[in-house]
Amino acid sequence: MVGNTIDFTEERAPCGRFVDGMRYQEDDDAGLFVDRVAYACGCRRIRREFHDGSVRVKVVRHDGTVLQDEHSAEHEA
Repeated sequence: MVGNTIDFTEERAPCGRFVDGMRYQEDDDAGLFVDRVAYACGCRRIRREFHDGSVRVKVVRHDGTVLQDEHSAEHEA
């Protein structure tokens, strides 16, 4: 796995605020990709793309409220 950390400024967090934060991305070059975003307000967003083509997205507001928790897969009907 190869990881990369990126700092950013003034991006819209899931709560609607424009804040700084940090993005961490991992890629294994075989289909697995992870993108984790942590906002200064405490919100976070995680997106995982798996080897089988499925995608999992979870978005949590700074107060702990889960705004999105979805899993989609190409092999599901």
